[in-house]
Amino acid sequence: MINRYIMVTAIAFTFASCSKEIEVKSLNFDVTVSKTNGAVSNTYTTSDSLNFAFKGNPDVITFYSGEINRQYINKDRTVADGTPILQFTSLRATGTQANSLALMVSSDFKGIALKPGSTIRDTVTTNANIATAQWSDITSQAALSTGAATPSGEINLSSFANLGKPVYIAFKYVAAAGSVQNKWTITLLTLTNKLADESIYTIGNLGAPNTEIKNYGVITYSPGWWVSYDEVKNANKYPWVFTAGTSLVITGAATVGAATAPAEAWAIMGPINLKKVSPDVGVGLKSISAKFENYPYKYSSVTLSEPTFVASNNVVNSSATVVKPLSIKVTKP
Repeated sequence: MINRYIMVTAIAFTFASCSKEIEVKSLNFDVTVSKTNGAVSNTYTTSDSLNFAFKGNPDVITFYSGEINRQYINKDRTVADGTPILQFTSLRATGTQANSLALMVSSDFKGIALKPGSTIRDTVTTNANIATAQWSDITSQAALSTGAATPSGEINLSSFANLGKPVYIAFKYVAAAGSVQNKWTITLLTLTNKLADESIYTIGNLGAPNTEIKNYGVITYSPGWWVSYDEVKNANKYPWVFTAGTSLVITGAATVGAATAPAEAWAIMGPINLKKVSPDVGVGLKSISAKFENYPYKYSSVTLSEPTFVASNNVVNSSATVVKPLSIKVTKP
């Protein structure tokens, strides 16, 4: 009986303890800044060594310096107006057929279709989507190979970014019957969004859809490439071959005798938001285990917005946060 009483009491105490939520610690936090020699100003230069002094002891402190790609005001930004630039290198080998490679862009392509309830591609529907989409031919903007590896130059896609919707970028291969058909190799492809502050974000490349793209420490993923052809237009079934991270290659008929039919094949990347950027991230200065009283810092570039510290105390169900912007700026000497 005594044992039963002890057990019931213990259980009751446990439930009572669990019913109490852990309260987050109150948060008092402030920051001041000066040169390491103690001089205080509203304007500093990149030649100054600064010291940020803290009052309070929060669990976590994160620092947004206000420099390019380190701005608190951009911590949730995922799109920004810039200049989207496509670049690649092409190599044409075998054959001399003219106009066998076209660079295309579409904003209404319905995408690669999958069979219902599966991850298997529906080739018929995909080819129908390609055929019905409106494709803009921008081949004239690129320098293409006539026999040696040739950089395309910068291809400005701003007119498509201004449409306000994602686009698809494609290489269309066409070959005529009756003569040796060209082989094309595409390498070193990048698609970037360059902002007015000179920051450059990679938003596309020759990576597979699960390939990481890292911009200023933030990871996103390549949109990937898909290849397709319609056997009605490509009876000899010459495909684009995509090697993730390396190249796109298509080889048509290598001899006149093999060139018994025309060929058409597509390699498509997308969908892509041409205004895509990565959010700015701060630098973690302090974890819960350490007391942190000051942070020395020397700017390597000017500030574009206010330096900001974010302090927080955190428990399982709640948190307390204080955001401390500093009304200073850092300029060149």
